[in-house]
Amino acid sequence: MERTPLDQMGATYPMPAIEELLAQRIPFWHNLIATEKQDLVSSARVARFAAGEHVQGAGTGCAGVIFMLSGSLRAYLLDESGKEVTLFRVGPRECCVLAASCIMPMITFDIALDAAESAELIVIDAASFGRVAQSNVHAEAFTYRQATERFSDCIWIMQQVLFMSFDRRLAVFLSDELARNGQTRIAMTHDQIARHLGTAREVVSRMLKYFEQEGIVELGRGSVTVLDRTRLRNLAASA
Repeated sequence: MERTPLDQMGATYPMPAIEELLAQRIPFWHNLIATEKQDLVSSARVARFAAGEHVQGAGTGCAGVIFMLSGSLRAYLLDESGKEVTLFRVGPRECCVLAASCIMPMITFDIALDAAESAELIVIDAASFGRVAQSNVHAEAFTYRQATERFSDCIWIMQQVLFMSFDRRLAVFLSDELARNGQTRIAMTHDQIARHLGTAREVVSRMLKYFEQEGIVELGRGSVTVLDRTRLRNLAASA
């Protein structure tokens, strides 16, 4: 069953627990006055999603500012034909302000979010966070710093799509996954990899088969095992 938008998915938490969670994760919390803290606490809620579940997508509106409690999210662009390309990940104790596009009018595109693994997140209503960001210079600086970092991630992906050969893009992706999970086996199907890279499954399959023939990877059912990290890194770094 399709999940409802985040603003309808609040889990019931007592106010003191919400305040403690925010105090632990908002770096400028001690720079807020009492009324600003109360505004954020009263507009925050906790949501939980299983791996693969949809969190936010095109047309669901302005979700809010997300602070991860556990798990991770995948942020991606989705076109009208259903093609996806992963922009960045939001990991434990990280924040995503780009889900609150209504407080940043320069953001004119919708970012979709899925749970990359079982995830628990605290979401602050965008209007409330926007009021605090307008009145508090520390909150404003945090918001724009977070947005700048995420935009940098997005530009890196666009550079790959526009200027990198696909064998290098795939090598970069596999290298990043190795660094993320700390294992040589990447539990993803060719279709899932294609969705991350914004291409067709057949393109991924052909290139992985080539990597296998070169002894760089070993292909299994729903997985890719990296056999030669050095060659993969060299390919990812090649001009």
